[in-house]
Amino acid sequence: MTIDLGAKWNLPNVFDFEGQKVRWGVIGEGAPLVFVHGTPFNSVIWRRIIPYFASHRRVYFYDLLGYGQSEMRQDQNVSLAVQSRVLEALLDHWELQSPDVVGHDFGGTTVLRAHLLGAKNYRSLTLIDPVAVAPWILEAALSHHALRHEAAFAELPAFVHRAIVPAYITGASLKTLLPETMALYAEPWLSELGQPAFWRQIAQFDEKYTDEVESIYDQIRCPVMILWGEQDRWIPVDDGRRLATMIPGSILKIIPGAGHMVQEDAPEAIVAALLGFLPSKS
Repeated sequence: MTIDLGAKWNLPNVFDFEGQKVRWGVIGEGAPLVFVHGTPFNSVIWRRIIPYFASHRRVYFYDLLGYGQSEMRQDQNVSLAVQSRVLEALLDHWELQSPDVVGHDFGGTTVLRAHLLGAKNYRSLTLIDPVAVAPWILEAALSHHALRHEAAFAELPAFVHRAIVPAYITGASLKTLLPETMALYAEPWLSELGQPAFWRQIAQFDEKYTDEVESIYDQIRCPVMILWGEQDRWIPVDDGRRLATMIPGSILKIIPGAGHMVQEDAPEAIVAALLGFLPSKS
């Protein structure tokens, strides 16, 4: 049984990052635990995970710049280089010296870059189907075409855009997402600001941001657990196996019956894995 907070998900706090608003939330008391989402999602993806840790952890979560409830604006830089700097700034703002950190998809890239390039220390690191090893921009994928034709996609008729976004997200989950669940992920991208923001973040995909850290994964300074949906249709499980060999001492857990959105397909597997992996409360 899982707890779903989607209907009342709210990020009440605002952090100013270089004149742009990043929305964030915090709940619970105890050792700090930080969750970082990926693309094209937002922090609501953790709504069925966070409640299990708030009773004994101080849990931090936020929407990446240009995503969800955080600010979207024209000509915004929302690249992975910027997202790692946002995380670094938030960790300083929160005064967290060595939190436990969990990153999914682009959130995985973000936390890896903040650690390896930004010198942020973690007590432990959990990566869930992260974007971490190249190649990850596939020629046949929608992202490849959006990279080449951002303006055309951003100016699609609204009804076409409203059909594309849910269809795109559908591929990330092995299970069929209920309409109310899909709305949690799709709605931020369907507004007047959201439509160009959706294509903007895709157009800024660049493998150089993983290339910059891929060769130094052996320099990670904390225990690492990697969780991977066995039937991930976006990033194959073999990438998880490759990543595990690149991080000495890492733990790899392959989750059956789950795709890229393990949070939707098997949230209980994430909770169980984290409960077994995270250091003690103190």
